[in-house]
Amino acid sequence: MAEEDKSKTPFVTHWGTFVYDVMPFGLKNAGATYQRAMVTLFHDMIHHEIEVYVDDMIAKSRTAQDHLTDLCKLFQRLKKYQLRLNPNKRAFGVTSGKLLGFIVSGRGIEIDPAKVQAKRSMPAPKTEKEIRSFLGRINYIAHFIAQLTATCEPLFKLLRKDVKIKWTEDCQRAFDKIKEYLLNPPILVPVDTGGKIIF
Repeated sequence: MAEEDKSKTPFVTHWGTFVYDVMPFGLKNAGATYQRAMVTLFHDMIHHEIEVYVDDMIAKSRTAQDHLTDLCKLFQRLKKYQLRLNPNKRAFGVTSGKLLGFIVSGRGIEIDPAKVQAKRSMPAPKTEKEIRSFLGRINYIAHFIAQLTATCEPLFKLLRKDVKIKWTEDCQRAFDKIKEYLLNPPILVPVDTGGKIIF
C-alpha cells in the first residue's frame, strides 16, 4: 500500500492499534484496485495468452508448444513484478476447468452442472426477497437462456413499486420455463472465423 494510505486502514486488537502494510481484500475498493493492477501489469497478454479476473488467472493456448511458451512468458512477468501463485490452486496442461462458476473447455463454455442442479431444485419464490434472489441467480447465467428478459417479465412485474406479491399462472409458467430450459443448457462456443459471417 502507498505510505499515505496506510493511515486509512487502522484496526484495533487487544495487543494494540495497527495499520495494514499491504492491501487486504476486505477493503471496499481492494478488488477493483487489484484488478486494475493486474490489467496494468499484463495488458499486452490479456485476451491473447491469458485471462485475469481479480485473483483468477488462466493461461490459454491452442497447442502444447504454445502453452509452454505462454507459461514461460507468464512466469517471467510474475517474477518481474514479484508476484506469487498459490501452489494449491494451480493446474498446468489441463484441457478444461472451472472458472467463475463455469466449465471452460475446448468445446466451449458450459454452466457448472452443480449450479444448474441447485437452480432446478429451487422452489417457486414467494416473497419479494426470494424473487429478487431467484432473478439474481438466473441473471448470472443469462447468456445461456434465450430471451430471458421476456420470459421473466411476469416476475419483474411483481417487483414494481406498490404491487402486491401475487404468484400468478403467468409467473409459474415463466418459472417453469426457465427451469425446463436448464434441463439441457446450451454450450457457448466461439465463432468459427474461418467462414463467412452474415449479420
